[in-house]
Amino acid sequence: MSSDQDDAFHDFVVAGSAALLRVAFLLTGDRGHAEDLLQTALMKTSRRWTHLVDREASYAYIRRVMVNTQTSWLRRPRVVESFVDVVPRLSGEPDDFHAIEGRTLPALAQLPAGMRAVIVLRFYEDLSEAETARLLGCSAGTVKSQTSRGLARLRVYFADQRASSTSHREDL
Repeated sequence: MSSDQDDAFHDFVVAGSAALLRVAFLLTGDRGHAEDLLQTALMKTSRRWTHLVDREASYAYIRRVMVNTQTSWLRRPRVVESFVDVVPRLSGEPDDFHAIEGRTLPALAQLPAGMRAVIVLRFYEDLSEAETARLLGCSAGTVKSQTSRGLARLRVYFADQRASSTSHREDL
């Protein structure tokens, strides 16, 4: 990469990393995995940066790389990890992740990976059905059906959460 291209890539990374990290977090459900996913996507993109003709499409390109990378990671054999119930908050850590973890992340965790990707791209990234279909490499009909099924599952999840919190309050 030439110095100008290197500077352009650096500027793009600085400007877009926060938004891309939030998308990666919603796709993976784990901050560490999200950081790994974004870093991998940026590494792959840096190799192809000189070939990108439309720099305005860089965000969409990296988002596509993240979805493809996440899909390939899901196909790999899984490593068993143990999780803690509460992760201690580090000082200076952005609040975006804690806000997402509150209600959204547990709900998204109930969805299969493909359905989750459709919901994240359609509603968090505000992509159209056609854009989502193109990004995921499926038909618009698949996006519609996955959206419908995903939203139905999320409605049930949130209704169950409300019911359990109401019954918990009545027990007190």
